[in-house]
Parts: sequence; structure tokens; C-alpha cells
Amino acid sequence: MIENAFIDLDDEERKILEDYEKGEYRSVDNLEEEKALFSKIAKDYLDKKAKINIRISKSDLLKLKRKSLKAGIPYQTLISSLIHQFVEDKIKLEI
Repeated sequence: MIENAFIDLDDEERKILEDYEKGEYRSVDNLEEEKALFSKIAKDYLDKKAKINIRISKSDLLKLKRKSLKAGIPYQTLISSLIHQFVEDKIKLEI
């Protein structure tokens, strides 16, 4: 096994390294295709939507629905977009 005082491996990482050194891993013939496949799998997983329940005032909901109609998008899409923009620091919350 490669010994290096600068690398502190946990048990799982050590096992992977040992298996690699034993030749238990093999290269794939179509690396770019495999990378593309697993990138798509990861993207699909991250793009999945989660359902939530939220309580807001009827007045705010009516105003939100009016604004979504003006924007030409469903109100739930508008809410999702606002949340996404907030978590990505594209809009700021003023309290």
C-alpha cells in the first residue's frame, strides 16, 4: 500500500486504495459515454422536485395568483422561482 504521511485516509478510502492497488478496478472502454451517463443521472436526481405544504394568508395568495397571471406563469412556478432565486442569492429578503 502507498504510504504517505501527508494523507490521512478513513477506513473506506483506505479500502478503495487497497482494492485499486490489487488491480480490482478496471478502466472502461467508453469513458466519455460513462461520464455523460453518470452526469445525467446526477442531474436528474438534483432536478427532482419535492412537495411541500405551506400556510400563507389568503390575501397574499390572491395577490400572488394575480401577479402570476400577469406574468403568464402558474403561481406555484412563481413561488418555486422566487425560492430558487433567494437560495442562489439572486434576490435579498428585506425584514
